Amino acid sequence: MGEKVVAVVGATGAVGQEMIKTLEQRNFPVKDLYLFASERSKGKKLKFKGYDIEVQELKEDVFKRYKIEIALFSAGATISKMFSPIAAKDGTIVIDNSSAFRMEQDVPLVIPEVNPEDVKFHKGIISNPNCSTIQMLVALKPIYDYSRIKRIIVSTYQAVSGAGGTAIGELEEEVKVYSQLGREGILNYKPSKFPYPIFMNVIPRIDIVLDNLYTKEEMKIVNETRKMLHDPDIKVSSTTVRVPVIKGHSESVWIETESKVTPEKARELLSKAKGVKVMDDPFNDVYPTPLLHGHDTDDVYVGRIREDISTENGLVMWIVADNLRKGAALNAVQIAELLL
Repeated sequence: MGEKVVAVVGATGAVGQEMIKTLEQRNFPVKDLYLFASERSKGKKLKFKGYDIEVQELKEDVFKRYKIEIALFSAGATISKMFSPIAAKDGTIVIDNSSAFRMEQDVPLVIPEVNPEDVKFHKGIISNPNCSTIQMLVALKPIYDYSRIKRIIVSTYQAVSGAGGTAIGELEEEVKVYSQLGREGILNYKPSKFPYPIFMNVIPRIDIVLDNLYTKEEMKIVNETRKMLHDPDIKVSSTTVRVPVIKGHSESVWIETESKVTPEKARELLSKAKGVKVMDDPFNDVYPTPLLHGHDTDDVYVGRIREDISTENGLVMWIVADNLRKGAALNAVQIAELLL
């Protein structure tokens, strides 16, 4: 396994920093690591394997100049659309965490536990899926392979870190306001990141609302699921909700399979699946929660597995994962590992 010249684009953001940490923790064979961000972050220093690496401003010529072989992008769709084709043209393989190319026909959308073979078809750019789609499909793929899933209904409970560092700061500020001024203080607080205060609240809208009254985030789950399972006929419906949790997304997932899958069989399949941990003893309060299982964890945790009593071939389950790690940085690094 030869060492690679690697870059992280958007290195100072929450996901970018998680990418750097993940490269180190998984001992990815890095020959040289280059860190890029916007002009305002130029000169900042971030640690990798005990060394300080200075953040550089992202410019068009850096990929050719530094002979970068793999670039992990987490700088937003606008930057990805601008710089990823340039990097690919200069011989860099881009693994992009934004939504910019996910639904492009010639760009693979990959979860290593779900569709690793798709990575072979890349033309210089590979897309990292949406965080909510990643954790859901890691848990559902073993069941899908046993008995095709006909229908998925999912409600997500997404942490504020999914909306970036500003959102985390907003929640923390609202906690302070409540501690000083109580509920009235929160009611009078004017948030900038969300339409309403998130502390003591849930907001049933993530991203813009589309013409079909689903949000863009909800349709990402629908369309990405169909693409990665290579199943355009699977029926998917989602409701995405922001909750006052800093890190760790949770999902309530209902599925309908073509043939009967008992909860016992589902537990057996999931317990053998790579990247999945089953925590399912509700009588003794054994089930995953974002506080305990959504922080600095690599696995997708599944619990509350039970038969859906409203339909013949239905299952219901509860899924938790670290949205910044498995939902973004780790999945991107795992894709890079596939390339090796």
